[in-house]
Amino acid sequence: MKIASRPAAPAQLQRAHQAWERGVSLSRKGQWREALAAFDAALVIAPKDGLYLVNAARAAFKCGKHEETVSLADRALSVDPCDEIAETLRVSALNRMQRHKDILAYLDAVPESRRDTFNYWNSYANALLNLGENQRAVKAFMEALARKMDDAETHYRLGVSFYELQLKEEASECFRTALILGLGDNALHVHGMLAYAERESCRWVQAEAELQKMKELVDRLDGSEHVMTLPFAHITLTDDPLYQLKASRLMANHFSGYEPVVRTPRAVDDGRIRIGYVSADFHQHATCVLMCEVFEQTDRSRFEVYLYSHGPDDKTPMRQRVERAADHFVELQGVPDQDIAERIAQDDIDILVDLKGYTAQNRIGVFGRRPAPVQVAYVGFPGTTGARFIDYMIGDPIVTPLEHAAHFSEKIAQMPVSYQPNDRLRPRPRPMSRADAGLPEDAMVLCGFNQAYKISPEVLDVWGALLEDTPNAVLWLLDWHGQARPHLEEEMVARGFDLKRVRWAPRRALDNHIDRLALADIFIDTWPCNAHTTASDALWAGVPVVTYMGQTFASRVAASLLNAVGLNELITDNLGDYRRTVHELAADPQRRARLRQELELAREQAPLFDSPRYVRALDDLFMRIAQRHQAGLPPDHLPAIAD
Repeated sequence: MKIASRPAAPAQLQRAHQAWERGVSLSRKGQWREALAAFDAALVIAPKDGLYLVNAARAAFKCGKHEETVSLADRALSVDPCDEIAETLRVSALNRMQRHKDILAYLDAVPESRRDTFNYWNSYANALLNLGENQRAVKAFMEALARKMDDAETHYRLGVSFYELQLKEEASECFRTALILGLGDNALHVHGMLAYAERESCRWVQAEAELQKMKELVDRLDGSEHVMTLPFAHITLTDDPLYQLKASRLMANHFSGYEPVVRTPRAVDDGRIRIGYVSADFHQHATCVLMCEVFEQTDRSRFEVYLYSHGPDDKTPMRQRVERAADHFVELQGVPDQDIAERIAQDDIDILVDLKGYTAQNRIGVFGRRPAPVQVAYVGFPGTTGARFIDYMIGDPIVTPLEHAAHFSEKIAQMPVSYQPNDRLRPRPRPMSRADAGLPEDAMVLCGFNQAYKISPEVLDVWGALLEDTPNAVLWLLDWHGQARPHLEEEMVARGFDLKRVRWAPRRALDNHIDRLALADIFIDTWPCNAHTTASDALWAGVPVVTYMGQTFASRVAASLLNAVGLNELITDNLGDYRRTVHELAADPQRRARLRQELELAREQAPLFDSPRYVRALDDLFMRIAQRHQAGLPPDHLPAIAD
């Protein structure tokens, strides 16, 4: 946005004009705070001068003073209702404050005669996108592109809307167009989006090209830059832990410059540790299914539990259950990061736990504002955040061995067995026939119910070999979304698969999913991103899981879960042993029967499903974290203590 110029002011306003000129000069040097002071001085003399108001609004925006930006822009618009610069600044400030409903309300009030602009439709579409109204957002982005077809950022955001509508291929084309048009510093992030979307569609040639570009861009950087990345793609699609750390650190740098919010000392201190969990997933979601019993069983003599929910209320029994599980359930959907951080600081939380990491709808920006003295990453993101403002990563001796400490920006806090909580109240498998699931009664069913993005060419090659090893086997896959299956079947045909030996399972509710899983003979895992919640679902259903364990958190989760049910014999660390283990297990019905019996007992006895034992260990770990802080000691690695 260029700084406007104007002819010399009349003599009586000369001092205001001089203050404005000083502000312009300071703006050109990037000295925005000093510039804002100069523009404010001009406005004291000429409070209704539109030019001074717009320049002051711009300086306030650059200083991060977003409420002030809105106020100044409103004053400028009262002078000239058609001032597009003031309008853009107002919307941008509201966007930074995440007040997307306010943006829509403001734009809906704009007269029809002033809506025929790119800026109007682009702002409208972005507000809809941020509110999750993606069908409407697509139409609004199309209106924006009709007025400015070559805007790269708009093509990218249109792709995000398509992606959220499960139209992965359409999203990929939008991302590709945006990259061709040029995205500057945002290119690395969009290469990640494109690589991930193409992997979700099983278009492997295209995905590999983007993965290579993504890696090349990260390799060129030294890690200190503020460059947008897509950490989830780096964590799940690659297997180099130090590369993953660098990619996450680049993203975390965006959130490390905020001023810490001011904490409010508690009026009454009952001696308990206040622990707060932040998530968008306090409803019928995999994370909530895992965590709910943790909230319910936390020792209330030692802890007071706050749940900060910035996601939807889906009105399900799980939502009602999790609300009851908290001492304080705080609804914050649509609330800006700054306001959430201030609320947490007012609650004087001792330990703040992030259950999202860099997954969808995350609020990592809340943690960047340091609302709590100790901040912890847990469960939601299978890798390092790369963030200086996250003190601990909760893991275990398998997913986060201390010899892997260099792979994490956080200090490692180890649970004694497995880091993953589970819920004994989840549905138990009920009798179901194979015919009901479209499976042959006499087949060896090899189940690979991971999402499509976890299936790589190497994984499919090994699975094809498993079918060759076991002539009576069928491969049972999850039909996660309609665009992946045709491409995956093309890849199978190219490898000589008989598609009659491949069966597809539609997505189902959790109880039916567990019933259906129990029909499998063996769950065959993926790498470098294992099954996580899906693996614990399979073990709960009584199905043995064979996994290939790598060097990253995401590639070691299934091994952690198998260790927690006493089935280390199914953990392998090379592809030869992986294939051999599946083949031997498929050929040995007595061994499979023994493993099923052990898993049935595991529901009652194994550490993985012993929620009271798990929560006691987690409470003890949080106490160790809190006691270090209370003693004035910095965060440090906390090795597992046998329970």
